[in-house]
Amino acid sequence: MAVTTAASRLGTSAFSDSARVELRPTSTREDVENVIRAVYRQVLGNDYLMKSERLTSAESLLRDRKISVREFVRCVAKSELYKEKFLYPNFQTRVIELNYKHLLGRAPYDESEVINHLDLYENQGFDAEIDSYVDSEEYQSNFGENIVPYYRGFDVHTGSRTVGFNRMFRLYRGYANSDRAQTERNNSRLARELAQNKTSSIMAPSSSNGGWSHYRASNDVAPAKCLGGSVAGDEARMYRLEVAGLRGSGYPSVRRSSTAYLVPYNQMLPKMQQIHRQGGRIVSVSPA
Repeated sequence: MAVTTAASRLGTSAFSDSARVELRPTSTREDVENVIRAVYRQVLGNDYLMKSERLTSAESLLRDRKISVREFVRCVAKSELYKEKFLYPNFQTRVIELNYKHLLGRAPYDESEVINHLDLYENQGFDAEIDSYVDSEEYQSNFGENIVPYYRGFDVHTGSRTVGFNRMFRLYRGYANSDRAQTERNNSRLARELAQNKTSSIMAPSSSNGGWSHYRASNDVAPAKCLGGSVAGDEARMYRLEVAGLRGSGYPSVRRSSTAYLVPYNQMLPKMQQIHRQGGRIVSVSPA
C-alpha cells in the first residue's frame, strides 16, 4: 500500500503504478530481455550502460535458465562494472547507502546498519558485503528467486520504518536520474542524519511537472555566506551560484558533478555566460 496519494507529485508513481518485473516459467524471450534490462537499471542505479559493458556470460546463463534472477543480480553487483561505477569512486559510507538502495530497494534505517556493513566489508571484503544483502531474509521474503529488486522505500511493508520513507528521497532523485549524476556528487547523503538519529524533510525529485529541485551539494564547495556580509549596495551584493555538470579544462574533458561560486551582483551575467559556455547548469542562485 502506498504511503502517500501524492505519488505523481513526489515522483514515485513510476514505481507505485507499475507491475513488478518477474521471470516466470512461461516467460518469453522478450520477457527475459525485459528482466535483464530491469536488473541493470536497478542494480546500476539507472546509469548509462554501453553494449561493451554488458555481462554477456551472466546474461546467457539467465536466458538458458541456468541461474535465477537473484543470482544474476549477484553477478551484476559483484562485477568489475559495478565496482568501477560505485565502489572505487566513493567513500565506504556512500557505497553502503547505494548497496541498500540497489539490492534491497530502501535506505538504511539507522547507523547500526551502516556500521555492521562497514565491519563486514573491512573484515571479509566486498563480495561478502554483496552476499549479505542478496542472501538476507529480507531479500528473499520480498524478491525471492525471480523478482527484480525494486524501490520498496516508498511503500508500507512488513518491517518497514517511517524514517525510511524520508531517507529514501535523499537517495532517489527522480525516475530519469542516475546515481552518478546528482548535484551532491560522491558525498554520503545520510551519514550526518544517521549519526544524529535525525531525518531530513522530503524534497520532491526533479520531474517534468514539478520542475527542478535538488539538495545542496555541500557547504564546503564554496561558502554559503560571504565573510562580513554585503555592505556596499546592490551592485556589490554577493550571490552563491551552484552549478552541475561543469566541464573542466584540459584533455580529456571531465565534467564536475557540482561546484559553486560566490559572485557579486554586477558580475553575475558574465559569470553565468561563462558557466553555460562550459556546459554547466545553474541549479541554485541564493544571496550569500
